[in-house]
Amino acid sequence: MTSTHAFWLAGRQATGEDSFDVTNPWDGRLVGTVSVPTDAQTEEAVAAAHAVREEFAATPAHVRAAALDHVVRRLVERTEEIAQLISAENGKPIKWARGEVGRAVSVFRFASEEARRFNGGDAQRLDTDAGGTGRLALTRRFPRGTVLGIAPFNFPLNLSAHKVAPAIAVGAPIILKPAPATPISSLILGELLAETDLPAGSWSVLTVPNDRMPALVKDERLPVISFTGSDKVGYSILDSVPRKHCTLELGGNGAAVVLGDYASEADLDWAATRIATFSNYQGGQSCISVQRVIADASVYDRLVPKIVAAVEALITGDPSDAATDVGPLVSEDAAKRVESWVDEAVQAGASLLAGGKRDGATYAPTVLTDLPDNVTLSCEEVFGPVLSVQKVDGEAEAFAAVNSSKYGLQAGVFTHDLQTAFRAHRALEVGGVVIGDVPSYRADQMPYGGVKQSGVGREGVRYAMDDYTYERVLVLTGLAL
Repeated sequence: MTSTHAFWLAGRQATGEDSFDVTNPWDGRLVGTVSVPTDAQTEEAVAAAHAVREEFAATPAHVRAAALDHVVRRLVERTEEIAQLISAENGKPIKWARGEVGRAVSVFRFASEEARRFNGGDAQRLDTDAGGTGRLALTRRFPRGTVLGIAPFNFPLNLSAHKVAPAIAVGAPIILKPAPATPISSLILGELLAETDLPAGSWSVLTVPNDRMPALVKDERLPVISFTGSDKVGYSILDSVPRKHCTLELGGNGAAVVLGDYASEADLDWAATRIATFSNYQGGQSCISVQRVIADASVYDRLVPKIVAAVEALITGDPSDAATDVGPLVSEDAAKRVESWVDEAVQAGASLLAGGKRDGATYAPTVLTDLPDNVTLSCEEVFGPVLSVQKVDGEAEAFAAVNSSKYGLQAGVFTHDLQTAFRAHRALEVGGVVIGDVPSYRADQMPYGGVKQSGVGREGVRYAMDDYTYERVLVLTGLAL
């Protein structure tokens, strides 16, 4: 895996004058060296995308669908190789990395299917008033223009897929900017796209450093921005380009609510296992990982020991080992930040029931109770393997606790009651409510995104396709309707 990787400029490989190393957060070994585009090469990619936008928008649906189908086949063929690469550059346990490749396969497959049926046109009679006699409105969707897709480190392949696949499906050129910590997965995606017949210039994968991104963000030839990352960076982008169309998938503070009717031993065992797994999968580095458990007082005393036992049963270690559940964070600095937040909470009065220890970039899966309201862990997204458990009295107090966060991405509600499920759907200020499971469930075809400081817009292939396009009406006159 220790090789130099070129970036992809308008569909072809290129190298720049500078490069940077990508290292494995588990053991520090070199994964690869990545070339950095010059300013002139970045300009060339943007100009090429802008120039090809009309040609690409007019590309027949079968051509775009065939390209997407090709990526599906090649991802399947190279699953193990790509999973090993994700694990190496990200520190993600190999079993989760394999799952990520599988999800990317689904994203491209969904995009291929949608490309074939998207934009069929809706017809509307206009003769409902006398002035519209003989007139028919035909509405179709057209690309807004070139997309700037900015992907995060935590799902380096799948969240790149969520930028690229919908753009190809609608015929919108895309420039993908991967995270500096995990760029090689996106560059592999470029290899697969280069094997297709997509027009030159319709896509680029540029390993541009973060400090050079403001110029790209403000470039008027890139009217659509799809960003996944922190709320701080996301809203700075939105503030800097208020007239652009931005989709922002930002942070979360995922809550799992366990209500009083979810009370059998089997119920609590299931809830505890799911909470333990999905507060710590990906090292807790998921926007919808479980960070808060809000438990009804009637089940709290039985649930907490089950959660602690399930967390302590997780295997932490080498991400290349198939038995490993929890690997390192993306960097030692990230682990040190999590450590400081937990230490702050404990010093302020929180009770530490499990974990609380750091070893390099690895932070032990951690459980806290009695978390004070004013500490950082209560207010911000930890993005690490840490959860807190809070006792509440009844449904209303539980839902109020969920809504107390400035974030609103997804919530999980463990209940058997259908009426409660619908009340949760109405009351919870989040983008998605999952009943009978943790907030960490996501199907890649469903609308996904948040409210409040968790962002604007929705991902999920069809929903991203809507975001990348706009409606244009054609009025036909003199028709015998």
